[in-house]
Amino acid sequence: MRHGGRILADHLAAYGVERVFSVPGESFLAALDGLYERGIPNIVCRHEGGAAMMAEATGKLTGRPGIAFVTRGPGATNAAAGVHVAKQDSTPMILFVGQIARAHRDREAFQEVDYRATFGPIAKWAAEVDQVERLPEYISRAFHVAMSGRPGPVVLALPEDMLSSEADVPDLPPPAAPVGGVTEAQVTAMAAAIRGAEKPLLVVGGPHWSAEAAEELEAFAEGWGLPVAVTFRRQDRLDNVSRAYAGDLGVGMNPKLAARLKAADLLVVLGSRLGDIATGGYEILDPASPPRIVHVHADAGELGRVFRPEVAVCATAPAMVKALAGLTPPNAKAWDQWAAEARAEYEGWQKPVATPGAVRMEEVVGWLAANLPEDAILTNGAGNYAAFLHRYYRFRRHGTQLAPTSGSMGYGFPAAIAAKLARPEQVVVCMAGDGCFQMTLNEMSTAMQHGAAVIVIVANNGRYGTIRMHQEREYPGRVSGTDLANPDYAALARAYGGHGETVERQEDFPAAFARAQAAGRLAVIELRLDPAMLSTSMTVEQMRAAGQARKG
Repeated sequence: MRHGGRILADHLAAYGVERVFSVPGESFLAALDGLYERGIPNIVCRHEGGAAMMAEATGKLTGRPGIAFVTRGPGATNAAAGVHVAKQDSTPMILFVGQIARAHRDREAFQEVDYRATFGPIAKWAAEVDQVERLPEYISRAFHVAMSGRPGPVVLALPEDMLSSEADVPDLPPPAAPVGGVTEAQVTAMAAAIRGAEKPLLVVGGPHWSAEAAEELEAFAEGWGLPVAVTFRRQDRLDNVSRAYAGDLGVGMNPKLAARLKAADLLVVLGSRLGDIATGGYEILDPASPPRIVHVHADAGELGRVFRPEVAVCATAPAMVKALAGLTPPNAKAWDQWAAEARAEYEGWQKPVATPGAVRMEEVVGWLAANLPEDAILTNGAGNYAAFLHRYYRFRRHGTQLAPTSGSMGYGFPAAIAAKLARPEQVVVCMAGDGCFQMTLNEMSTAMQHGAAVIVIVANNGRYGTIRMHQEREYPGRVSGTDLANPDYAALARAYGGHGETVERQEDFPAAFARAQAAGRLAVIELRLDPAMLSTSMTVEQMRAAGQARKG
């Protein structure tokens, strides 16, 4: 006989879960006891949003579900931000939520929430386990659902009396890996469409990628002479040094790449959903008059969802890439010039545009690109500071970019902690804005407690920069709600027991980074930026003037 918490922990151990992230609650004490009994590390966090984001980052990094435990009511709703990231980013994740006792249902008991209704729209599956005897069934299904098709988050509510009840039930074995591959007919159709194009463009993104798949993508694209554009925050799908790499279809994308996307007579979409960010809000590409598209996606529901494909293949993108890489490329690569021009435009976009101030983000990111090891992991949340990373950093290996395609603020720091715990031998750098970092900086306590020696670079310009940018464009000079009063971030890091420095001159950054790395513990480097700096190419005054001119 085992109580539900032990049954749950036994399954997690058998399914290869190396650690879980949690904020403890009395509603799942039996689960905590099970984790203790099985010796599964429990990373105790300071906010449920941080715990969920750490679990999501783990899923993104490993391809297996990241696990978080939170308590009922406010604990669960706090965690919703991380569930939303997992949904939009197609990341496998399971959130276990403590729940009120079954006999108290429908009385609006203390912290009672209907989790099916609450999480149904943002999770792949949300359920509640009523019988302890059925726990193995629910756990097995949760792992299957989280990893199948388009991966995503699952939420399982665990009534506290169910979880503490005992049962004599056998464990279910770990989920079997699905049989992959593509058919000869599918590969033939894809290859024929590419060979018949004059200006093809590979659009790469989505889940299921690996280091092996990245190498095969490079071999295929370079062998056939095809340009590759990656989607928003999927820049580690292909070595950015590859001659095939043409840049990213992200926020603030290279205008020349946007024009090339529009000019392409065939889009070979591999794994991406081809959403609003990649298509410039559906304006660069219009769903009403789309170009020729061949689309490969693991979820049949994504094929034809917005853009009608000429060839639709329900398979993982790496499976198709592997098959295409095995074909003999055309003897005369008709697209060499097209691809070379795309690469040249990317190289031109990489040339720094000077921003005002004694510390300049383009130079900081350029230094990181030149000096970090190729396997360094970089994380970020949301904000204009991230545009410098997207534009000027070159990601060399798969699994080195952890960033939310959902655009969630506060994500970068929890993600960095999860990455450092999973890959302690690799350098992990979190890029954060002053607004973004303050969303989750309480997790500095988590980093110190669990020995996650991440380096945080805080871009402090005293405002919510992205919103200010939009504000100045739409309502120039009418500033409301975008200025920030900030703490001394370096002093705050030291207060948590970490290493903290403030950089006010560009020439001081390399030495500050070296000291942060040598500290061997959490380190925060605050960059004091000129408030006039607003984006990679515009100051506040320039944006305001442009907004005024636009208003007429």
